[in-house]
Amino acid sequence: MQEDAPEGSLRPRPIRSYVLRAGRMGSGQEKALRELGPRFVLPFQDAAPDWNAVFARQAPRVLEIGFGMGQATAHIAAARPDTDFIGVEVHEPGVGSLLKMIGDDNLVNVRILRHDAVEVLHHMVAPGSLAGVHVYFPDPWHKKRHHKRRLIQPPFVRELASRLAPGGYLHCATDWEPYAQQMLDVLSAEPSLRNTADGFAPKPAWRPLTRFEQRGLNLGHGVWDLLFERP
Repeated sequence: MQEDAPEGSLRPRPIRSYVLRAGRMGSGQEKALRELGPRFVLPFQDAAPDWNAVFARQAPRVLEIGFGMGQATAHIAAARPDTDFIGVEVHEPGVGSLLKMIGDDNLVNVRILRHDAVEVLHHMVAPGSLAGVHVYFPDPWHKKRHHKRRLIQPPFVRELASRLAPGGYLHCATDWEPYAQQMLDVLSAEPSLRNTADGFAPKPAWRPLTRFEQRGLNLGHGVWDLLFERP
């Protein structure tokens, strides 16, 4: 899906589901980025790497798109040491934050890509190679004219589903009800996915509550989980 090309340009610009925002880096995040980045942050490339070599083992792999400040990623990775996690996030403070937790908790089963998730999925993830995909609290793009920027759209979901191995799952969560309904409609319409619930799913035990989510729940905001799988 693409935006109209600016006058005089040769090619249309792709629609992005994110906007790069400036953010402050704490000293701990800066140190983690400097010292741990070379080991845990991978460069983008236009072909799938040998992920077994990257993680120095063969294990189920889960892709997380937009991990924010990384609290959920670190928690899940610590609780599931038998699974390898590939986290994708464009914002540098979030990358630094997750790297700090990787160092603090001695996590060896996480790697990070600071790049556009659509391009990562297309180029660096082979079909049928993932045990799961996590998309937690993506930008809901509240205004109607921005809905085209929402990440969960039919073409992207189709590609996500193609990257799942049989039995693999796609787990989404949002605190914005209109986006939750759109997600449910889009995921339900994808023929290669099956809903594990009758509509929205109970929150799986593996997804922790973040501080942001807990604050919303305290204010009476809802949270909707969706859990689909590839048969």
